[in-house]
Amino acid sequence: MGHTLTRHEMISTSSGLVSLVGAGPGAPDLLTLRAADRLRRADLVLYDALVPPAIVATATQAQRFCVGKRASRKSVQQETIIRVMVRAAQRGRRVVRLKCGDPFVLGRGGEEALALKAAGIHFEIVPGLTSAVTAPAWAGIPVTHRGITSSFIVVSGHDASSFQPALETIGPETVTVVVLMGMAQRVTVADCLLKRGWPPETPAAVVLGATTDDGQCWIGTLAELKTMQAAFDTTLPGTIVVGHVVRLHAGLAGTTGSEKRALDERLAASAHLASNRTKAD
Repeated sequence: MGHTLTRHEMISTSSGLVSLVGAGPGAPDLLTLRAADRLRRADLVLYDALVPPAIVATATQAQRFCVGKRASRKSVQQETIIRVMVRAAQRGRRVVRLKCGDPFVLGRGGEEALALKAAGIHFEIVPGLTSAVTAPAWAGIPVTHRGITSSFIVVSGHDASSFQPALETIGPETVTVVVLMGMAQRVTVADCLLKRGWPPETPAAVVLGATTDDGQCWIGTLAELKTMQAAFDTTLPGTIVVGHVVRLHAGLAGTTGSEKRALDERLAASAHLASNRTKAD
């Protein structure tokens, strides 16, 4: 049977190791230091379909294979993914199973960890920033805010059977609702909340590609969520947010991608100038 390793043992062991790594919400510089380290050390990386190429590319010494599951598309079976991880680890390889967000938030990280444990494979969990919190935050939407709401619920929007039982247990406007992977089911999500008594004018948001240069944000109401016709890039990871915290978007939204790049360039130029002055002195 597998056993818990210390951090030093995980890094230095000559036996195989599987790291279940959270890639965060999308921006490469939001990877944790440990996640970046495991990618640099990896021999094999099995990554989800929505992990940005720039993050996958940081595993410069590894074989890299996309094993992501996308709706209505042929994908690698979960049993195959587990079998590949086990065999590679048994051969002494360092394997990274790279997942969007956090490995244990609406993914199969738990299933994979249990399978690795049963197979006697050394493994570790490397947490990542979950999109359930970071995608709304990137759009200037806190999932909780004093005086508005003190709690939030996160559900998978993959299919109605995943989110309806949870949404039917909460009262109207009592929490912030965050739906991951729910763009295809947004009409059903809206209908479910409306039937529960949520007012049609309840603020709602859709965030796509959060934290990346391609990020987009739509702001509207729960009723408009059903009929929205915005031209979105549906290949980007999507997050739906419903609740009065969405009203804070205008006041809390940060600098846009293009503005931030221009600011970074100005700051870099200033730092370079200051460095040259110091050398001259």
